[in-house]
Amino acid sequence: MANGLPMSAELEQIDGEIQDIFRALQNGFQKLDKIKDSNRQSKQLEELTGKMRECKRLIKEFDRQFKEDESRNPPEVNKQLNEKKQSMIKELNSYVALRKTYQSSLGNKRVELFDMGAGGNDPVTEENVQLASAMSNQELIDAGNKKMDETDQAIKRSKMVVEQTIEVGSQTAANLKGQTEQMGRIVNELDTIHFSIKKASQLVKEIGRQVATDKCIMMLLFLIVCGVIAVIIVKIVHPSNKSIPDIPGLAPPAPAARRLLSIAFN
Repeated sequence: MANGLPMSAELEQIDGEIQDIFRALQNGFQKLDKIKDSNRQSKQLEELTGKMRECKRLIKEFDRQFKEDESRNPPEVNKQLNEKKQSMIKELNSYVALRKTYQSSLGNKRVELFDMGAGGNDPVTEENVQLASAMSNQELIDAGNKKMDETDQAIKRSKMVVEQTIEVGSQTAANLKGQTEQMGRIVNELDTIHFSIKKASQLVKEIGRQVATDKCIMMLLFLIVCGVIAVIIVKIVHPSNKSIPDIPGLAPPAPAARRLLSIAFN
């Protein structure tokens, strides 16, 4: 726990290193006031600049670790840690501004922009630029020609990228068109298959109804035949049974048979 603020072990270690750098920066700028030689002052400023770069890196590391621990901390702790980060950024910015003041007073020919973004953003480091007043006309011309060559090369690379992008886009469009046509053919084939299945289903239903009707007729005929056979069998087994009528064509009626027998004997 640093300054009464609950922190993880990693945050405490990073915070301790940052505070050490801040103390070193404070002592370094105090010593800078006592140095009279401009070369030694420039060297001292370079050392302080290196410490500020290291401090910026540690602040980034502090922010990264803070975001990792944010879900595990209470909201109040997260608020305090964020305020502490903003305080460290603000303090570093004050040393950056102080460094620029010393560089201006020393008439340094190289100015390095090393500012923190407003609103609590991370520090942003820009490349060093050389003052035009320190360069001769020929140097300015050579630097301009070099920049123009670099710009031309960048434009050529951009054109190549654009051409490749257009080519890839055309090829993709052709592939999409072919796939669209293929999908259309597949849809038409699916419609044909669906129509064929529908017609086949109707035909199967008609055949099923026809088969059911034929089965009913065959069953009725079978029952009629069975009844006739049963009557014949009973008539043969019990010819004297009067409850069973004679089957037409199977035997003549009894009175007619007797008449025929009487005629034959007479």
